[in-house]
Amino acid sequence: MMGGVAASSGPPAPTPGTVPTPAAVLIPFYRDTDGTLRLVLIERTRHGQHGGQIALPGGKREPTDTTMRETAVRETCEELGLRPADLEVLRELEPVRTRSTGFEVWPFVGRLRRVPDPWQPGEAEVASVLDVRVDELADPAAEGDEEMEFAAWNVRRRVPVRRIAGHTVWGLTLRILDPVLAQALAGEYPV
Repeated sequence: MMGGVAASSGPPAPTPGTVPTPAAVLIPFYRDTDGTLRLVLIERTRHGQHGGQIALPGGKREPTDTTMRETAVRETCEELGLRPADLEVLRELEPVRTRSTGFEVWPFVGRLRRVPDPWQPGEAEVASVLDVRVDELADPAAEGDEEMEFAAWNVRRRVPVRRIAGHTVWGLTLRILDPVLAQALAGEYPV
C-alpha cells in the first residue's frame, strides 16, 4: 500500500461488450519562420473528463461528421480558432483506445498552412495553446515518469511522461505522439 492506495501495474480491463466512444485528434505540425518543426498542443479547461490535461486538439465524433477525419478537422478548427483551409491532413494513423475513459481515438497527422498570431482557442474547452518545438519534446531529457493517482480505480502508479515548457504530456496523448515525433523529425511527413 502507498498512501492508503494500492499500487497497480495497470488499470482494470475494460468491461467486455463495452462500445468505446469514437473520437479523433489532429497532430498539427508546422515550420516556423526559421524552419524549425513545431507542434501545437492544447491545455484543456479544468472541467470535463480530461480537465486540465495537455492534449492534441480533437474530440468526440458528432452525428453530422461523416468520417473520423472530418471529426479531427472540425474539432481542431473549433479548439484552435482555425478554418478547414488552414490545415492539411497528411496521414491517418491506427486508432488507439484509452485505458480509462472509454474512448477509441483516430489520430491524424496534419500540417498547418496558417498559424494565427495570436492563437484564438475555443475558450469553453481550451485553457491555453502550447506551441512547442518538436526537437525539444522529443529530446530524451524531456522523458521521465511521474506517480499519479487514478481515483476511479483507487490506485496510484508511475506513468511515463514528457515534460516541456512547464507542462506534462502523458497518457493517450503521449502514446500517440511517441512514435510520431521521431518520424516527423526524420522527415516522414511533408511539413
